[in-house]
Amino acid sequence: MRETKSATDAAFQAAGARRDEAAAGLETAKGRNALAEAAFDAACLDIARSSDQVAALIATDPALSRALRVRIAEIDRGVNDAGTAVLTRQNDLHRALEGFDETTDAEALAAVVAALATEIGDLQQQIGVLVAALARDDGARRAAANLSAQIETAKAELAIWQAVDDAVGSASGDRFRRFVQGITLDHMVQLANDHLHALTPRYRLAQGAASDLTLHIVDRDMGDEVRGTRSLSGGERFLVSLALALALSGLEGRSSFVDTLFIDEGFGSLDAETLDLAVDALETLQGRGRKVGVITHVAAMIERIAVQVRVEKRGAGRSEIKVSDGSQPIWSA
Repeated sequence: MRETKSATDAAFQAAGARRDEAAAGLETAKGRNALAEAAFDAACLDIARSSDQVAALIATDPALSRALRVRIAEIDRGVNDAGTAVLTRQNDLHRALEGFDETTDAEALAAVVAALATEIGDLQQQIGVLVAALARDDGARRAAANLSAQIETAKAELAIWQAVDDAVGSASGDRFRRFVQGITLDHMVQLANDHLHALTPRYRLAQGAASDLTLHIVDRDMGDEVRGTRSLSGGERFLVSLALALALSGLEGRSSFVDTLFIDEGFGSLDAETLDLAVDALETLQGRGRKVGVITHVAAMIERIAVQVRVEKRGAGRSEIKVSDGSQPIWSA
C-alpha cells in the first residue's frame, strides 16, 4: 500500500505540473490570438474610415498577405495544441486520482510514516555496524597477511636451525663434537692415504660410521675387502700408524699445532725396502720444517739419522748421553 501511495502521489504531482504548464501555454496562446484579432479589427475600422487605406490594402503585395495568413495559421495551431495538451494533462490527473483513497486517515498515514522512519533509522544503524565490522575484517585480513609473511620467514629460519640441530644439536654437545671430529678425521684420513700410498699401495684407510669415528683398512690386493685394523701384522700396523702420524703432523689450524713428531720403535718389524720408504717419508717431513724424533735400535735406521742423541750404559745404574751429528760427538753428559 505504501508503494502504491508513493507512486500515486508522484504521478499526481507530475500530472499537476503538466496541467499547469499546459494551462500557461493556453493562456499565452489566447492572449496572442486576442492581440491578433484586435489588430485585425482595428485595421478593418481604419479601412472602413479611409478609402485610401482600403486601396492601399488592396494594393498590398500578395506575398505579404500569404505570410500573414501563414502566421495566423501557426497561431491557430498553437492554440489547438495548447488545448489538446490541457485535455491530456487533465486525463492524466483523473487517472492518477483514481487509485487515491480520499478517506484515508491522516493519522494512520502519519503513524505509518513514523514507523517507516524508525525502520529506516534501525536499518541505517545496522548498516553502520556492518560497515564497522567490514573495516575491522579488512584490518584483520591485512594483519593476517603480514603474519603469514612473518610465519613463512620464521618457518624458513626454523628449517635452517632444524637442519643444524639434526646435524650437530644435542643437550650435552656430543653430537657437535662428533660432527667436528668426523670432519677432522675425514681430512686426516685423506692425508694419511696419501702417505700410505707411498709406503704400501696395498692398503687404504677408510672411515667408518660417522657416529663411532672408527677406521678400517681396505685391502686392494683382496678385492677392496674391508678389514679391521687389528687384523694387520706388526709391520703393516706400524706403516699405517706412521701414515696417520704423518697426516696428523700435516693438520693445521690458524697455525701449525703439530711441529714435532716422535716415533718410538716399530722399525725393527720392517724389511729393508719398506724401511727405506719410511725413512724417506720422515726426511721429507723434516724438509718441510717439522722436527722428527725417532727412538730405535735398528742399525740401518741409525745410519740414516743425521743428528743423534745416544744413551750409553756405563754400569752401576749410570748412563751417558751424547749428542752427535752422526760422525763426532757434539755434547755429552
